[in-house]
This record gives sequence, structure tokens and C-alpha cells, in this order.
Amino acid sequence: MAEILFLSLFVLMVLGLPVAFAMAISVFAAIGLGSSYPQIVVVKEMFSGLDSFPLLAVPFFILAAEIMTGGAITHTLLRFAAQFVGHLRGGLGYANVISSTMFAGISGSALADAAGPGAMMIRMMEKGGYDRPYAGALTISSAVVGPIIPPSIVMIIYALQDQEVSVGSLFMAGVIPGLLLAVGSLAANGWVSWKRDYRSDEARPDRAQMWRNTFMALPALGLIVLIVGGIRGGIFTPTEASVIAVFYALFCGFFVYRALHLRDLPGLILRAALISSAVLLILGAARAFAWVLVIEGVPQFLAETIISWELSPILFLLAVNVLLLLFGLFMDPLPGVMILVPILAPISHALGIAPDH
Repeated sequence: MAEILFLSLFVLMVLGLPVAFAMAISVFAAIGLGSSYPQIVVVKEMFSGLDSFPLLAVPFFILAAEIMTGGAITHTLLRFAAQFVGHLRGGLGYANVISSTMFAGISGSALADAAGPGAMMIRMMEKGGYDRPYAGALTISSAVVGPIIPPSIVMIIYALQDQEVSVGSLFMAGVIPGLLLAVGSLAANGWVSWKRDYRSDEARPDRAQMWRNTFMALPALGLIVLIVGGIRGGIFTPTEASVIAVFYALFCGFFVYRALHLRDLPGLILRAALISSAVLLILGAARAFAWVLVIEGVPQFLAETIISWELSPILFLLAVNVLLLLFGLFMDPLPGVMILVPILAPISHALGIAPDH
């Protein structure tokens, strides 16, 4: 079954089939050709993978990000970030990274980060004289912070796969790495802007305007504090925080910024539903894929083999980084987490590595 599973997945991915369908079809092939299990077990496992209360946080955080984009919150964060760095050489690039980092504290998704402030910043940077390919590359790179700074959809999925960690502890573990990534993007933008002479024609706003921009950004920034502080303080769970984020975004859009209207909601909900459906389809297929690996004993075999090598924790972590880099060239993060966590987490526990690390 394992050989058929991996061979089918490789062929389908090479043919360019979407990852969710490639994984599901490879599972059906492995079950049909390599076992006596009925095919209905694949459907059962896919639905079992989605039958989880914490997973409700995924569509709600995506919906909150859509409402924020439609309710002028994204524009407010962009103005707030641009007022500090927009007048510098490469200022729009700095504003891109800073606004993406702040929006990451709301959306929990690189997709939402790139589609929200990212899409706006690409247009702004192109108008400001930046090369469009560079604007796109910088936006994609800064959007990667989305799944790392809390809240994070990927971390929610990870916590479902590894019972040794909690969502709250993972959220806190992502703060410093996320900020380090943002600082790295800022440094890269500074170097490229100096090399290509990306200058800004915008003057720095006066003190009164900066105070107004900051005051207008406070409600948006307050959501970040509400989500992280509430989860860390034990006031509500990540799933409850996602629902609170939706209602907070609605309140800000309707009553604080007054840029959201009832006629906008169907379109926002539809976009959130489409993105959520794609994510959950991948998760269902990944759950079935992981189930085949488990019943075939692949995680146990790999764990025993790697432990027998007597690697130090540092060498193991370096090897994992190389593996994840290569794996990530062909696989999306969410199914990657579903497949690899059951394999790698037990090995790291056996080597004495802290589960959150």
C-alpha cells in the first residue's frame, strides 16, 4: 500500500493535479490495489479528519480577514505603517512588510495576508516606481509571516496532530521567529532599494496627521491584543477567539470605520467559504493519506530507524530543516503538517527536544 500510495502521489503531482485531489486519488489507489479494505473507508477517514471542534477556527479566521479587508481595516493598517517609513528610500517596501506583519496577527494565513494588504501594496509599489516582479516577490515573502505570528491556522492543525503541545503555547512560540522573519525582509528590502534606488516622493505626514492615523489604527491593533491576550490568558479557546474576531471585525467595519455595508457581506462570506473549502478539502485528503501511512507502519519504521542512528538533537533538527525545505517544494504546508507530524514528533520527543520547538 505504501509503495502504491507514494508512487501515485508522485505521478499525479508531476502531472499538475491539485494537491487535495492528488492525495485523495492516491489513497483510493492504495486501498483499491494494495489492500482488502473497502473504498468507503477513505471517505470515512476524510470526514473524520474534519470532524473537529478546533477546526472551526479555520473558516472563522479566514472570514475575519475577509471582513477586515472589506471594512477598511486593512487600509487603516497600511496608513499606520506607511506614516513611519513611507518617506524613506524603499519606504513602500518597508510599509509592505510592516503591514503584512500586523495583518498576520489577525488573519493567521499567508493566503489572506497576500490577498488582503499584499494585493493593495503591489499596486501602490508599482505606482511608486517599483518593479512589479519585485513588489510581488516582497509581498509573497512578507506574507510568509502570516502562519507564524499568532493566530496561525497551521499551528491549530499542528496541535491537532501532536497532543504534546497546545495551540496557546505554539502561538507564543511563533512570536519571535515571526518577528525575525519580518526583520529579515526589512533588511532585504533596504538592500534592494539602495541598489536599485527606489526612492519615495511622499513627504512624512505632520505630527497631527500621524496622531490621527495612530488613533484610527488602535481598534484594528486592539484585535491582535484581544486574540493573543485572550487565548494566552485562558479567557477563551482559539476557536472561540476566531468567532470573537469575526464579530469584532464586523463591529469595526460597521460602526468604527463605517466602510462596511450589508450588501458587502454576501461577497465576503462567499470568498471566505471558497478559501475555507479549499483548505478543508486538503485537510480531509491529508487525514486519509496519514491514515494509510499509520496502518502501514511507516511512521513507526522511520522513527525506529532514525533513533537507531543516535543523532544528536541538533543534527536531527538540521536534517528536519533540509527535509521540510525539499518537501515544501512539492507539498502545501497544511497536508505537510498532517503527514509529517505523526512521523517527526515522536522522534523529537524520544530525542528530548521540547515539543513546542
